[in-house]
Amino acid sequence: MELKSLDSSLTTTPPKETEKDKDERSLLKSSSSSSASYAPETLLDELDKKYAPYARKDAFGPMGRGPVPFSQRVLVALAALTLLPLRFISGVLILFLYFLICRLCTLTLFSNHQTEQLQQQEDHLLRMTGWRRHAVVQAGRLCARAMLFVFGFYWILIDDRSHHQLDSPGPGAIVSNHVSYVDILYHMSSSFPSFVAKASVAKLPLVGLISKCLACIYVQRESKSTHSKGVSGAVTDRVQQAHQNKNSPMMLLFPEGTTTNGDYLLPFKSGAFLAKAPVVPIILRYPYKRFSPAWDSMSGMRHLFLLLCQFVNYIEVIKLPVYYPSEEEKEDPRLYANNVRKLMATEGNLILSEIGLSEKRVYHAALNGNSNSPPRDLQKKED
Repeated sequence: MELKSLDSSLTTTPPKETEKDKDERSLLKSSSSSSASYAPETLLDELDKKYAPYARKDAFGPMGRGPVPFSQRVLVALAALTLLPLRFISGVLILFLYFLICRLCTLTLFSNHQTEQLQQQEDHLLRMTGWRRHAVVQAGRLCARAMLFVFGFYWILIDDRSHHQLDSPGPGAIVSNHVSYVDILYHMSSSFPSFVAKASVAKLPLVGLISKCLACIYVQRESKSTHSKGVSGAVTDRVQQAHQNKNSPMMLLFPEGTTTNGDYLLPFKSGAFLAKAPVVPIILRYPYKRFSPAWDSMSGMRHLFLLLCQFVNYIEVIKLPVYYPSEEEKEDPRLYANNVRKLMATEGNLILSEIGLSEKRVYHAALNGNSNSPPRDLQKKED
């Protein structure tokens, strides 16, 4: 898809552009003054229409840096002094508690002669049996739900259309639309699936061990080894394993490949459908009045701050019946992916959009007044 700039000021840079000129080009000016405003609203409206799946429409505006009414500032300030510290401390305690449980369940999982490198890439959950597995899974679900409660998601409205299917063998993966990092917490609380994560996640304090207990598939982006099956190969193997063995965790996959504002559904990548196994389509929605929990256009810290400062957050879930592919769909993963996508759009009242991650980067670069590269926050987020 050829992307053309809506305005030459977004794509060309004068030879002797000053910092002042650059600031004036930015669509979102940073200013502590109460009179700070956007660049021409017509241009911003055109951008929002062209890149509609990523446009924020809440009280805080694009990138979460829009002009906020005084009443909203008062509410955020009040929450920052009261709710924020309580929620932050509670969240850390829940995370640490689950880490201790995972640590206890994996103390003797490996023999002493195994190297640290091997342990780093091992899927703990797949090796667990008996009480260890039960403790890790059940405690993980409870802690994830507790974390959602801490984040203000006191109630979860679930529309279960699955009819409690008992067909065997079961599905190998959960395919979900992707709106926020909160998606992962919900899925953990519901079915405790595995998912794909960067290899560096395995080394993080607390979260590293938890990711191993989730049986994550780690992505070593810098590795060019010919012995590696690659991410799609590993995912396909795991999906088939879950399909054939009910004791193996399902994979959680976001086939859109990035987050949206929750009203749209982007084209699906075919990786989730290469295993030819049935999948469970799940649709997540986040109704809001002030701040949208959708993580589509701002830094992680800003989003987390505003999310924790919102008194109540809402999440709605639509669980669709297990989708069993036809023989034609098994032979054509793209057809399989497109049919599941159309079903989810119809059942979830979502709008189909044909743009993707590259357009998202262009949109955010334009919002930041930089036509040459996406903002650093977005680059980190999408990695």
